[in-house]
Amino acid sequence: MVITEYTAVFIKSAYAGKPMANISSNLFSSEDTNVWLSLQRAICNSAGFQRWKSELPSDILDKTPLEHLVRRYLRETLETLAY
Repeated sequence: MVITEYTAVFIKSAYAGKPMANISSNLFSSEDTNVWLSLQRAICNSAGFQRWKSELPSDILDKTPLEHLVRRYLRETLETLAY
């Protein structure tokens, strides 16, 4: 699994509600990026993520980057908790 700083910025920007055109990797410190990358790795290894991922159709798994799956998993999990 390869997670780049650009990916971390993309994912963080999605949750901040800022358009990608206005996002720069300079907005986040390297410490923030390292924390996010570590968190993303932990999420990927969690039983909840693995179970959620196993329920997805294979065509989605085949064409969706792992970092986008993590973002989707977090969004769906937070939406579920909000209800």
